[in-house]
Amino acid sequence: MIHLTECPRDAMQGLLDFVPTKEKIEYINSLLKVGFDVIDAGSFVSHKAIPQLADTVEVFKKIDWSSSSSKILAIIANMRGAEEAVKMEMVDFIGFPFSISETFQLRNTNSTISQSLSTVENIQSLAIKNNKQLRVYLSMAFGNPYGDEWNAEIVYKWLNNMVDLGITDIALADTTGASDVKTIQQLFGEIIPQLTQNIKLSAHLHAPIDEVQIKVSAAYNAGCRYFDTAFKGFGGCPMASDALTGNTATELVYNWSKSQNIKTNINESAFYKAENNAIALFNKYH
Repeated sequence: MIHLTECPRDAMQGLLDFVPTKEKIEYINSLLKVGFDVIDAGSFVSHKAIPQLADTVEVFKKIDWSSSSSKILAIIANMRGAEEAVKMEMVDFIGFPFSISETFQLRNTNSTISQSLSTVENIQSLAIKNNKQLRVYLSMAFGNPYGDEWNAEIVYKWLNNMVDLGITDIALADTTGASDVKTIQQLFGEIIPQLTQNIKLSAHLHAPIDEVQIKVSAAYNAGCRYFDTAFKGFGGCPMASDALTGNTATELVYNWSKSQNIKTNINESAFYKAENNAIALFNKYH
């Protein structure tokens, strides 16, 4: 079986046209019926940095989360955001982007790697106290376009640091679409056999449409069972580049899983309705 995190937050955050709150709620409600394991639905970050998601609190309060099997995840970038997120009853996961690139960590969260490691430790303590799960995204895990040193040993080092802090939910994030099959196979193939059973390692890959199934297959064959996706590959990190490499397209991952007889928790009828809603929404606001 594979487990999918659908990422409307990631899909929407770089849009120039503001998606009205009511339409965000309707879209997320359609996703909540599909059977995704987790929905990355909003963020508690600076409204100046990500104005598209300034209405996350209102959206979260009005989505129909209580009757869904899906868990809700919110992205945060600092302690202030974490303190907001843990107050929200419907939030199960809080996600923190920890870059192994000094340049990108400063660009994304306005803090150094050293400062961010201390922040992760504090957020983990806050999450435990409030019965939330912290998911750490190791961004720039597959390469670095900024000239900072990158190699697999650096990835292993920071992942082990997270494990030492008690983090049990970690994603390798391909922030700029730098991953290739060889690197994906190497990282997941080396890391997963060394992890204890309670630690989940996810793939947050960015890829053009024609590379999605190749990359997902590489990660799966290396032992990965948790994937972040977004319908039609919409989105990408607006803090990384003006020329965004899209997210892993949900429908391509689902079709691939069916072709390989790999189970998911997806309700197919609700899935296709949500896919049509995504097409309508993102064609309207882009």
